[in-house]
Amino acid sequence: MIGRFAPSPSGRMHLGNLWSCLLAWLAARSAEGGMVLRLEDLDPDRCRQEYCDQIMRDLEWLGLDWDGVPVYQSRRTELYRQAFHALEQQDVIYPCFCTRAERLAASAPHRSDGVTVYSGRCRALTQMEREELLQSRRPAWRAQVPEQEVAFTDMLQGVFSENLARDCGDFILRRSDGVFAYQLAVVVDDGEMGVTQVVRGSDLLSSTPRQMWLQERLDLPHPEYGHLSLLLAPDGRRLAKRDRDLELGQLQERFTAPEIVGRLAYTANLIDRPEAVTPQELIPLFSWEKLPQKDLVWV
Repeated sequence: MIGRFAPSPSGRMHLGNLWSCLLAWLAARSAEGGMVLRLEDLDPDRCRQEYCDQIMRDLEWLGLDWDGVPVYQSRRTELYRQAFHALEQQDVIYPCFCTRAERLAASAPHRSDGVTVYSGRCRALTQMEREELLQSRRPAWRAQVPEQEVAFTDMLQGVFSENLARDCGDFILRRSDGVFAYQLAVVVDDGEMGVTQVVRGSDLLSSTPRQMWLQERLDLPHPEYGHLSLLLAPDGRRLAKRDRDLELGQLQERFTAPEIVGRLAYTANLIDRPEAVTPQELIPLFSWEKLPQKDLVWV
């Protein structure tokens, strides 16, 4: 079994990132599995090497190790290009010329969570119309999803199902600036790196059906998935790097590494009280059955 850390180096890790990293590490190590580190630094406008270096120092400070050398997505563009070409050969991608405002105007609400679903506006363009638009705009590229139900059983959330056309819509695989999108990169990387278990926050639960569809198109295996409850700020807000909410730098001023790990372990129902503990000491205590299924407020 191989698990993974896959942080985005766009700032200092916050408590929610630590929560996911710790539990992903425990899930792998408790099964005597491997753990790989992938730095998802595709976005050149937001990701920096200094943040990558800081993430590795922070993981080591917490006592979370990994196997092999760290992998940088920014150095794997050729793999994504090959996958993109394979999808192109299957005729399941198309160029999208919509601006952000046009995308929103042409979208419909996604279920009840406020996320929009692209209507497929550019899917219907003729070849002549596409060639005309190419003279003035650089397109993004979208996957053309079918009217297909994709379901899987999550290790924490149970059975989850989405109709790709209705609930997801045609999603972006490559941005108009040429950067390959998260959905494609993560599927290629998990397959190429041999990842068999993906543990991450429940905010990414709805990404899983489209990733499973891509795995099938690219002849890649499906990992097993465990989507964790989210940690919320004391006022109930979701943690975000841009708000510097409970980032590790601030936490280090108040707690030692074992104290932070212990409080996270207590929140995860792995220990009975919030006492200092190392990740290694938690390995025999880890159990999927103990983990909470609802979002939690950090106090």
